[in-house]
Amino acid sequence: MASSSGAEEASLDDDYASLIATTDVELLKRAWRNEKAAPEILRYESHLISRVKEQIELMEETVEEKSSVGNDPLSVSLYQMDLDRTLFLLRSYLRIRIQKIEKYMFHILKTEELWNRLSKDERDFARTCTSDLNQHLEETVLSKLPENYQSVLKQSVISEEEDMVPEPQLDTFVLCRSKEYLTGIQLEDGPADDRQFLSKLFEMEPGVLHFICYRSIKALVESGKIDLL
Repeated sequence: MASSSGAEEASLDDDYASLIATTDVELLKRAWRNEKAAPEILRYESHLISRVKEQIELMEETVEEKSSVGNDPLSVSLYQMDLDRTLFLLRSYLRIRIQKIEKYMFHILKTEELWNRLSKDERDFARTCTSDLNQHLEETVLSKLPENYQSVLKQSVISEEEDMVPEPQLDTFVLCRSKEYLTGIQLEDGPADDRQFLSKLFEMEPGVLHFICYRSIKALVESGKIDLL
């Protein structure tokens, strides 16, 4: 029995060592930083999140096993710190995405590009939030207004655009750095109407910090060539 128990513990240690050797936690940290800094919601990292959840289960088993067999408390606390850090990153990543959905739900629902970035659970959440908010506004505010002003999306029925729908501000400036040498980046400074006259080409050295308009590097962030900070 003792030999079997020792073999199981050794196997668990091997699994944990393999876990630490992977880069999924670092990838999660990168996804968390990008999501936190980007003004719009980014693509849901489904495969990464799935792997991280499996790793968290393994880490929980490791902590429980080491605690039950009376390992050195300091050793157990180090395993627990790794677990807590990973849990924090995962929860914060998901929470940031939920906050963006709550803020831009109507815009996301009508924008196919953004809608396709959500997970299935996030899409269900967005639909529920939109429905609940519509119902709440209808019952408490809109039904008491003149007929021409009862839209959730427009200030009045004569409005040509859905001017009551908040949208992400893509002209926000963000801190970033590239992973490789990049050239031909088109900077878009100034008001939207004047961009064609003010746009210019820009290059980025790997690892160098830049403070730049998000709209100019949007595609490079999505492709993974640039990290936000």
